[in-house]
Amino acid sequence: MDTEGTYDARGTGAERVPRPAGPPPAAPPPPTYAPQPRRPAADGPGVEEWLRTPRPVREPGVWRYGHVPRPPEKPEGVSDRSLLVGVLISVLSGLLLWSLWRNGYIPYRLVPLKLFTPGDWWYAGTFGGPRTIEGADALTVYEAVLFGLLVYGCGRLGNWSEIFRRHVAGRGQPFLGLATAAGGALAELLVWKDAVPLVRPVLILVASVAGGEIYQSQTVVNVIYALIALGVLWPFARLGRWRELAAARRGRAAAVPDAPAGPPDAPTPEQWPELREAGMRDAAEALTAEVRTGRMNDVDVARLRHAWSVGRGHPERLAALTEAVLRTGGAAALHPSGARDLARRTVRHDLLTGQVRIGSCTDDPHNPYARRGSGVALEPALLGTSLLAVGPPGAGKSARLVRPVVESLALQALAGRAAVLAVGGAGGELGPDDAFDVVVRIGDPASVHDFDLYGGTTDPDEAAGVLAEGLVGDVTHLDSRRAATVLAQLLGPYRAVHGHFPGVPALRELLDGDTAAIDALREALGAGGHQSMLRELEARTRQKGGAGDPGPVLADRIALLDRPAFAPFFATGDQARPFSLRSLEHLPLRVRIDLPERAHAEASRLLTRLVLAQFTAVTAARTDRSLFVCLVLDDATHTVTAETVRGIRRLRSVNAGALLTLRTVDDVPEGLHTALLGAVGCCMAFSGVTTWDGKRFAEVWGKEWVETREVAQHAVFADQPFTRALHGLRKLVTGKAVTRDAVTVRRVERERWSASELAYQVPPGHAVLSVTTVEGEHAPPLLVTLDG
Repeated sequence: MDTEGTYDARGTGAERVPRPAGPPPAAPPPPTYAPQPRRPAADGPGVEEWLRTPRPVREPGVWRYGHVPRPPEKPEGVSDRSLLVGVLISVLSGLLLWSLWRNGYIPYRLVPLKLFTPGDWWYAGTFGGPRTIEGADALTVYEAVLFGLLVYGCGRLGNWSEIFRRHVAGRGQPFLGLATAAGGALAELLVWKDAVPLVRPVLILVASVAGGEIYQSQTVVNVIYALIALGVLWPFARLGRWRELAAARRGRAAAVPDAPAGPPDAPTPEQWPELREAGMRDAAEALTAEVRTGRMNDVDVARLRHAWSVGRGHPERLAALTEAVLRTGGAAALHPSGARDLARRTVRHDLLTGQVRIGSCTDDPHNPYARRGSGVALEPALLGTSLLAVGPPGAGKSARLVRPVVESLALQALAGRAAVLAVGGAGGELGPDDAFDVVVRIGDPASVHDFDLYGGTTDPDEAAGVLAEGLVGDVTHLDSRRAATVLAQLLGPYRAVHGHFPGVPALRELLDGDTAAIDALREALGAGGHQSMLRELEARTRQKGGAGDPGPVLADRIALLDRPAFAPFFATGDQARPFSLRSLEHLPLRVRIDLPERAHAEASRLLTRLVLAQFTAVTAARTDRSLFVCLVLDDATHTVTAETVRGIRRLRSVNAGALLTLRTVDDVPEGLHTALLGAVGCCMAFSGVTTWDGKRFAEVWGKEWVETREVAQHAVFADQPFTRALHGLRKLVTGKAVTRDAVTVRRVERERWSASELAYQVPPGHAVLSVTTVEGEHAPPLLVTLDG
């Protein structure tokens, strides 16, 4: 499209969409100014919220719309069961020790205290208790200190802090505040019931410092009691962050400083800041009103943004675009078909990034931790390296991969950014007819369009090369270059006489060497003075029937198309109505080709090879490569040849790509397995692939370094009689010998996905996908659950 749709009025570009011969269809009615466009998703937000949703730049294949990075991986710690058992054991051990202490079963328990206090405070002997009041007070304080040390030791031994962080603090407020408040209340009860030695030791210490007369004042006593109560609650208040909770309840919580906000008048995305910066304030205001009133959809936004980016270097285009926006609002710069959206969407799309969501990464050890649970999406930057999908019938290749990709490319075509050519069997799942601009139903008399066997070229050599690739490219013992020479020796003379290439019946007669057809062509060349073409025809006549002559094979293959079902198709001349792939060079077209796979399987494969050969030739010859062009083959069985593999490898450099699906890699000649897998940048293995196919993908994805842990159990031999007796008792009770674990950690190189894992560990509805961008950035193979 010469103007990329940036300033064409509605209807001026429509005539450039390929139309069949005959009277033109009725012109579509003029668009209304306030249509009811669809939302970005059936159950999604409005366009204004859709524009404001962040789209952080992430690794290739990540669904960027509203993406939230996964929290950092926590190191492996003690299990919850071990923590609870440790807490229980530490509490029981503390209670046992305290009970033994209080009941005097621990010997020499008062010796440390007697070393630092006067001897007349105590009775004589190691077990003698306090004799005086001062000794009793010292014992009370001593027991309080020991109790505190016991609680601290049990807390460290039982890892109480970890279980508090994991199960109390980890739940956040208000649970944290309520839990610590309950703990504080329990502590207060134990303190004032004298189950925890705290009140009496404090009173004794205060009396020893300030004198006993201080307790003659009830006010002082009340103050001391209040300080004790507050002292008990203070640790719980710190742990529970009561001050922050109370401030939040009062609406005075200290706000976390956000990122520096822009100036108050900074335009938001729905206010079209790029237009305002360029001085097109009136157009920006008009589009802002369209967005906020719901008269624009995501396709309109993407189309106008693309029109703006294309027209920035052409002032006349910007002026026309501004005028169209002021006149028609969101209906400016329409697609040549006049459509603003698809009638129905089946998956989620984000036209700002060009992505289509096909699934999400599973929580599987094969997937990196950061990618588990994240969405998986495809976009032109990935499809530009081409994608090969392999899976058995029923694995979901068409419904969960091909259909979403075709739908995404169709939406991007409406936005003027892409062109799509989808090829599949009649009655397939490529989308409804109204989602395409051109539908070619080969073998169906009701088809509006035919298919051009020669790809729209006028050069006999180019037409012969592409046609030979489609006819005999899969014949391993035949050189396609010789076949192209034979075809060129016939196509050139025929075009020189008739002004167009021959149809299928005429080409079959020439390849068969029909005497009447050859003589008539020879006479016409002589009468027209086409001596060079006459020499070409004579050369073909001399070579006919020689050793290795590709003519009979070409005649047999072209005979597959010379059937009654195809009689109205593949015509040439003034009355022909073919669709040519050259229309994809500059038009954002949506094209679907239906093949008669059930009734004419061999002819369908021949045509698929021809489409692939034409596509690689047409895209490589484009001069304007701003439009992304993608070919989608729903079934590429017996389609790939050595020449098309080389063409697929060149697609990424000409802003084009291909999506090929196979039931098995063996549908491609064995000699091309490595070349094909190396030519595509994205590979996808569906559930149910064989181990033979899995082996090829495992070789493509290579190996990685991983850490392995090997645990070996060694028997423990005791030397002492008592230890041997304990080991014998343990073996008698458990039935197992006493062993010791020896753990070895080392780094080894292993396959990312082995052949057996791909064949037997990929669940139904899943696939393993690896992607590469046209810039060379890649992502490892990921196990994806497909929800397309």
